[in-house]
Amino acid sequence: MPIEFDLPAAGADAPAATAAAPWYKLGSRPLGVRERVLFTERLALLLETGVPLHTALQSLYEQSEQPALRAMITAISDDILAGERFSSALTRHALFPTTYVNLVAASEAGGFLPAVLDQLVEMDEKEERLRRTLVSALSYPLILMTFSVAVVLFILISVFPKFAVMFEGIRDRLPWTTRVLMDVSKLLTAHGAIVAACVAGLCALGWMLARRPEARLAIDRATLRLPLLRDVFAKIYLTRLLRVMGISLERGVTVLATLEACRAVVANHDVQQFILGLESDVTEGKGISSGFQRSPFIPPAVRQMVATGEATGTLGRVMGRIADAYDRDLTRQLAQLSKLAEPVMLIVMGAVVGTIVSSLILPIFKLSSAIH
Repeated sequence: MPIEFDLPAAGADAPAATAAAPWYKLGSRPLGVRERVLFTERLALLLETGVPLHTALQSLYEQSEQPALRAMITAISDDILAGERFSSALTRHALFPTTYVNLVAASEAGGFLPAVLDQLVEMDEKEERLRRTLVSALSYPLILMTFSVAVVLFILISVFPKFAVMFEGIRDRLPWTTRVLMDVSKLLTAHGAIVAACVAGLCALGWMLARRPEARLAIDRATLRLPLLRDVFAKIYLTRLLRVMGISLERGVTVLATLEACRAVVANHDVQQFILGLESDVTEGKGISSGFQRSPFIPPAVRQMVATGEATGTLGRVMGRIADAYDRDLTRQLAQLSKLAEPVMLIVMGAVVGTIVSSLILPIFKLSSAIH
């Protein structure tokens, strides 16, 4: 006898999974990590209390207010009623990455789906904390830089033109900084729209060039070769990579399936080549630690711990511990860099504003002494 399911069919009352809601309606925002965490966390809680999967999905549908999320739950439940496995139903939705699907598939075979869902929630939350740490470390310097540019533009456009007539008579005796700033001020006041259009065009051109494969390759290599960037980005990449590998291997996902999923975790070209090398080593029977030994951006301590974990059969747990350690270390390092950036930006901003102000005051003193 078929199982009765109270969710509406995908083509009935629920909106289609591919239909886009108008921007002005509540819930029209695309599904993201927050919705995935909410879905996974609530589903894990329901399954841990003994609720069957189809009933848990029905409950999630009733609790959800976002149309796109309700449509996704409806589509998943329809696929399950059609005889598909839960992991197979998830593959049709971009909200669930390959790592997520592989872990769910392994948990279905092993009968520990709630435990894996809890780990997936924890992994997403750690990734979100890392993202917030990066944003926090970059936001203050960017705010100071924006404020500095705004102050400079205000002085050049509003203040300098008022002194232009006064300074023209002694232009040959003006400091070179004053002459340069006067010329820039004239350019901005007379052709501000053209300058703005040129700047916008250069930004657009730079963005287009940065999207070219050669530029992307150069940027990817720079992040793992330049002294300061290398230390930070290597930890970011390793944290993401080892966290996914650790939880996947510990939960019984095959090594090749884990490595295939990891290719979508980090977009850096060198890291992806490193993963392809690991896949080749595993296929040839060399083991995963040999690839870690060859890679130049893997720290020696990580190489040793991975080799030990592979030899003792605790590779998944070791990788998870390394990822957690690097996560904490990266958070401390980004906080230190953010604190260091504050005085540096203040000094730079003070030097720029001081140069502009002195370029105004010194000529005024010269005029005053000439009159007396």
